[in-house]
Amino acid sequence: MPRFALLVEYDGAPFSGWQRQTAHPSVQATIEAALAKLEPREHAIAAAGRTDAGVHALGQVAHCDLARDWDPFRLSEALNYHLKPDPVAILACARVADDWHARFDAVERQYLFRLISRRAPLTFEVGQFWRVKHDLDAEAMQAAANRLVGHHDFTTFRSSICQAKSPVKTLDELRVEVISRTNGTEYRFHVRARSFLHNQVRSFVGTLERVGAGALTPDDVAAALKARDRAACGPVSPPMGLYLAAVRYPANPFADRVSSQS
Repeated sequence: MPRFALLVEYDGAPFSGWQRQTAHPSVQATIEAALAKLEPREHAIAAAGRTDAGVHALGQVAHCDLARDWDPFRLSEALNYHLKPDPVAILACARVADDWHARFDAVERQYLFRLISRRAPLTFEVGQFWRVKHDLDAEAMQAAANRLVGHHDFTTFRSSICQAKSPVKTLDELRVEVISRTNGTEYRFHVRARSFLHNQVRSFVGTLERVGAGALTPDDVAAALKARDRAACGPVSPPMGLYLAAVRYPANPFADRVSSQS
């Protein structure tokens, strides 16, 4: 059966997460239902990352096996037609090797977290940011973030229900970007690693926000990391500001498709 890679964008707000669930809507089940409109049968797709409820994606990657050897562009167009009106879009599609795997072949995952500082509630971008009412010290947050980059035991920043075999991971980047806006100040947290623990990025951002607010210092974050104790972590940030931004592979399966379909 031909295998296809899908580059997927979605708003996570109406979903219980990526993974298919019995009684709740999921992104996976939504795409599988669209596939069933093209080839009537049960479908099972796999993704690079299982995002939680309310988490968005700019560049999730999944793969599916189909009976027909579809033209990739026509497949993406057909899926987008059947995905309406759900907030899920197939940005690109590519034929890949039969043993190519969206999760196991990935060599890097990139996350983006968007936080905005403003007193007034959001109107146009509700559900796209974590909003705080107070100012934040970006330099202090970056100083604290620098303490987390590298190869560490991240038990402190790991959810109690995390199923990873080991809490030891290598964090390649945790960068704070500040964007001045007419309606507030946006803080973007850019995070890169081969793989992540459950709630790791949201735990990072929740802790760094406390640093930016002056409740913690960069040294406190270093001590929390060293403690290897979940109780030493700051609060976990809400999911609506988190985006799976991109997934990197040894060879980009969409290298030609993205440019040709844009």
